[in-house]
Amino acid sequence: MRHVVVIGAGQAGSSCVAKLRNGGFEGKVTLIGAEPVPPYQRPPLSKAYLLGDMPLERLFLRPESFYAEQEIELRMGCHVQSIDTVAKWIILDKDELAYDDLVLTTGSVPRRLPAKMGGALEGVYVVRDLADVDAMAPRFREGARVLIVGGGYIGLEAASVAAKLGLKVTLVEMAERILQRVAAPETSNFFRNLHEGHGVDIREGVGLERLVGEGAVSGALLSDGSEIAAEFVIVGVGISPGVALADAAGIAIENGIKVDALGRTSADHVWAAGDCTSFPYRDSRIRLESVPNAIDQAECVAENIMGAEKEYVAKPWFWSDQYDVKLQIAGLNLGYDRVITRQGEGESVAFWYYRGDELLAVDAMNDPRGFMIGKRLIEAGKSPDPALIEDPASDLKALLKA
Repeated sequence: MRHVVVIGAGQAGSSCVAKLRNGGFEGKVTLIGAEPVPPYQRPPLSKAYLLGDMPLERLFLRPESFYAEQEIELRMGCHVQSIDTVAKWIILDKDELAYDDLVLTTGSVPRRLPAKMGGALEGVYVVRDLADVDAMAPRFREGARVLIVGGGYIGLEAASVAAKLGLKVTLVEMAERILQRVAAPETSNFFRNLHEGHGVDIREGVGLERLVGEGAVSGALLSDGSEIAAEFVIVGVGISPGVALADAAGIAIENGIKVDALGRTSADHVWAAGDCTSFPYRDSRIRLESVPNAIDQAECVAENIMGAEKEYVAKPWFWSDQYDVKLQIAGLNLGYDRVITRQGEGESVAFWYYRGDELLAVDAMNDPRGFMIGKRLIEAGKSPDPALIEDPASDLKALLKA
C-alpha cells in the first residue's frame, strides 16, 4: 500500500492530508507533529486566544476524531531526527518509518534574541506556537509593563492585545518606521496613529542594545542611550523558514525549501508546501508566510501526489487584526513607485500600490469591499486608472467589467 508521510502538523500539513482523503487517495497517510496537540490555527494565538475570547478547542482546525475517521495516522509530540531520501526512510525519536512520498510542511521558526543580548533571561517570549502563548498569558495583567521588540505585524498585534488588557506597552523598532519592510509609509502612519491613540509608546529608529536583569528580565538598554523598565518582553523580529531537516537531508535550499511549480523538491518523491518553501512566482521566486498560501499550496501538492500535474499559481493575500481594525492585503507590493489613497466610509481607508500603470497590491483598513475588488482586479491582471481609484465617487465594482 502506498504510504504518504507529512512532516509538520500545522495549517499546510493538515490541509494536505485532508485533501488526499477528499481526493480519493486510498493509501496510508501519516501526519507527524512535534506539538502534543492536533493541528490548530496560529493567527488567533496572539489575538482572540490570548485575549481569552477563543477557547483551546476552537483553535483546532479539525476535531481529533476527524483523523481517525479518515484513517489518517496522527502522531503528536513526535520529533523527526533525520530523513534518508535515497532509502525513503525517516528516523524518529523512538522508531523509524518508510514512505513512498514525503511532504515537508515544516513551517517557520521565530528569530530569537541571542544570549548576549539577554535572550536567555526569564520573561522573554516569542509568539509562534501554543506553548509560547500559554507561557506568557499569565503576564498579561493590567498595569504590567511589557516591552515589544519589533514593529512588524506580530509585534503590533501583540501590542494591541496588551494595550486592550490595560498593560503599559513600549514598542521599539530599529528601522525608521514600523512595518517598513512590508508596507508603504501611509500604512505605517495609519497604524502608528492607531497604536499611539491606545497609549502604546512607539519608538522608531531605536534598536535594542540588550535586556537587563538578574536571571529574569527587568528592563532594557536602547541604542539611543535610554533605559526602560519591563516585567516581560515579547520578541517579534521575524521568522525563518523551517529548513533544518531538508538541509540536513541534502535537499536544495533557496530562501526556504526550493520547490518547482508542482511542489517537488530536489529529492525524488519529496514535496514541500507552506511557509517553509520558496517557489516560482511570475519571473522570480518567492516565499509567502500566510495561511491562504499554506492551504492552497498544500492542497496542490496533495493533488499532484495523486497525479494531477497541476502547477501552483499563488494568489497572495494576508490579514491582520489590531484593536477594532481589520487590515486586509491583496497582492504583493514589491517594486511599487506610488501609492494611491482611497478614503472609504467612516474610518475606512485603502492604499493602492502601483508600479507605473500596473496595480500591484492593496492595503485595506476596515474596507472589505475595496479589498475584494482590489484582489479580483490583481488576479485578473487589470490595472485601473489611478485617478479612478482616488476619486471616492467612482464605482469600484464597475472597474471589474472594464
